[in-house]
Amino acid sequence: MTQRVLTGITTTGTPHLGNYVGAIRPAIAASRTPGVESFLFLADYHALIKCDDPSRIERSRQQLAATWLAAGLDPERVTFYRQSDIPEIPELTWLLTCVTAKGQMNRAHAYKASVDVNVAAGEDADAGINMGLYCYPILMAADILMFNAHQVPVGRDQIQHIEMARDVAQRFNHLYGGGREFFVLPEAAIEPDMALLPGLDGRKMSKSYDNVIPLFEGGAKALKEAIARIVTDSKLPGEPKEPEGAHLVTLFDAFATPEQAAAFRTELRAGLAWGEAKQRLFELIDGQLAPMRARYETLMAQPAELEAILLAGAAKARRIAAPLLAELRAAVGLRRMQAPPVATEAKAKVKTAQAVFKQYRESDGQFYFKLSAFDGRLLLQSQAFAGGREAGEWVKKLKTDGAAALSTAPVSLAAGVTLDDAAQALRGFEG
Repeated sequence: MTQRVLTGITTTGTPHLGNYVGAIRPAIAASRTPGVESFLFLADYHALIKCDDPSRIERSRQQLAATWLAAGLDPERVTFYRQSDIPEIPELTWLLTCVTAKGQMNRAHAYKASVDVNVAAGEDADAGINMGLYCYPILMAADILMFNAHQVPVGRDQIQHIEMARDVAQRFNHLYGGGREFFVLPEAAIEPDMALLPGLDGRKMSKSYDNVIPLFEGGAKALKEAIARIVTDSKLPGEPKEPEGAHLVTLFDAFATPEQAAAFRTELRAGLAWGEAKQRLFELIDGQLAPMRARYETLMAQPAELEAILLAGAAKARRIAAPLLAELRAAVGLRRMQAPPVATEAKAKVKTAQAVFKQYRESDGQFYFKLSAFDGRLLLQSQAFAGGREAGEWVKKLKTDGAAALSTAPVSLAAGVTLDDAAQALRGFEG
């Protein structure tokens, strides 16, 4: 069974070496695992909760998108999108908000921590706390449930939010499912072995400590200058140095093969100077990052290419989100107005006015199909098929499965047509 794995990246900063080793590199490797369907998104709505600098958010979105793609993320293999390009997510957030208890939100760790800080400082308990912070666990639940993710890789501090998403999903299923499970109950995929790189001063690499080594920004020059500032002991060239526990060695290990790591330790114990050791570290890391950095710089210089990739990812994501949201809207009673039931004879006449599939062969020798409304308006257009049988099988699947098949069908919407329009037309084939 295919497992859906979903990861979000908040767009408030510039990636550094610690982000690459601890999150970016392992997530990209995991996305290539057989049987895994990866969803990776730029969490720019979440960024608004803690950042009110528009230029910083705009810049961070571009830097993060370019970084992930330069590091090897394959947008054809994963669903890579901006959260703000999926209008179904904020609508689902509201549907979930209406079934979420306020008491549950009162117990959210981030909100409680902010309240505790205010109380300790003698301030009003809710001073400086906005509704974005208060309700962001519901937005996170919508991110996850919109795509029915099975697993969400998180640190231990985020486990509560996955549990809240499960609770909200169960409540919605119970209230509106009528025996149907609209939402999969997600599981937290804990990452206990996530690599935490030391920064320049030996503490965890973090912007808040001002001890980071840049990933791509500033080029090789910035990387080399940062490595030169790594704190080491005062042993002179020629003196034996103990590699175990040395921050520089930990950084070296994160990029080295076992053979390279062993040789580096041997040289240090033999008296390798720290200055030479830093040069070796720079050459090792730069050797791996240089090709990625070139791709990163190209993408940063061509934002239109980034935009096209992200919009294509959003379209891919919406082929899943829109049909599900249409079903959720109907489940809660937000349905289209319909005429009362008609007599059998009249119903038969209405039946003839349903949408129509047409299969055909073009002059290029390829087979196609399209779905047109009863008035002749084009709704869906298929891609090319080498054989008519494959085209016919997709027509049959769309007639049988309806809106649920739209997320995987090799079709595109006609201009001005929404997924909801297509889903409505396909319901005419039911029964």
